[in-house]
Amino acid sequence: MIDAAFPLEELEYYLLILVRVSCFVFAAPFFSMNDVPRMVRVTFSVFTAYLLFSVAPVHEMPEYSTLFQYAGLVIKEAVTGLLIGLGAQFCFMIIGFAGHMVDTEIGFAMASLMDPTTRQQTTVTGMYFQYGFMLIFLLSGMYRYLLSALSETFILIPVGRAQFILNRLYESFITFMTDYIVIGFRICLPVFCTILIVNGLLGIMAKVSPQMNMFAVGLQIKVFAGLGVLLLTTSLLPTAADLIFVQMKRVIVMFVKAMGAVYG
Repeated sequence: MIDAAFPLEELEYYLLILVRVSCFVFAAPFFSMNDVPRMVRVTFSVFTAYLLFSVAPVHEMPEYSTLFQYAGLVIKEAVTGLLIGLGAQFCFMIIGFAGHMVDTEIGFAMASLMDPTTRQQTTVTGMYFQYGFMLIFLLSGMYRYLLSALSETFILIPVGRAQFILNRLYESFITFMTDYIVIGFRICLPVFCTILIVNGLLGIMAKVSPQMNMFAVGLQIKVFAGLGVLLLTTSLLPTAADLIFVQMKRVIVMFVKAMGAVYG
C-alpha cells in the first residue's frame, strides 16, 4: 500500500510556498496572459510549488498560534509573489509605451485595438512590439530566468520571513519610472528622429510652396516614413529586447532587496 501520510506542518509549509508561486504565476509576463488557460496556470503553480518544496532548503516554520496569524503569513507570501511577478510585468509595459509613442508620431494613435492577451486597448505598433518581444522572450529562455529567480527567493527570503521595507520599495519604483521613460524613448528613437526630420522638411516645403496642402501630404509621408523605419529596424528588436530583459533583472533584484532579502 502507498503511505500518503504526512505531517500537518509540512502541508502548511507547502501551502505557503504555493501561495507565493501562484501569485507570481498570475502576475508574471507570459504566464499571466489570458491566452494561457486558468487550469493550466493552477496546475503549473501546484506542480512548481511541489518541486520547490522538495528541493528548496526547508527553513524553520514561522511560529503562529491562531488562524489569523497564519492568514497574515499567507498575505505576506502573496504580496511577495505579486511583487516579484509585477516587477517583471512592469518592464513589459515599456513596450506599450514605446509603441504608443511611435503611433503618435506616425499618426496611428487613433487606430487602437483590443489586445486579447491583456484585454486592454493598445495601438497597432504597440501590439507589433508586444508580440515581437514576447517571441524573443520565449526564444531567449527568459522565462527560465524568471522561474530560477523565483526559486532563489526562497533562499533569500525564507517562507514567512519577508520584511517590506517601504523606503526601498519607494526608491525602487522611482528608479524604475526613470528607466521606464528612458528605455521607452530609446526603443522609439529611430521613428521619432525620422518623423522630426520629416516635419522639418514639411515646414520648409510649406514656406516654399504655400499653395500645397501640406496637411494632407504630410500625413501620407509620415505613415510611409514611419513604416519604412519600422521595417528597417526590425533586426534591432533583439537589441531592444536586451534593454527590457536587463531592466527586468534589475527590477526583480531591487524588489527582492526591498523585501529584506538575506544574503550569505
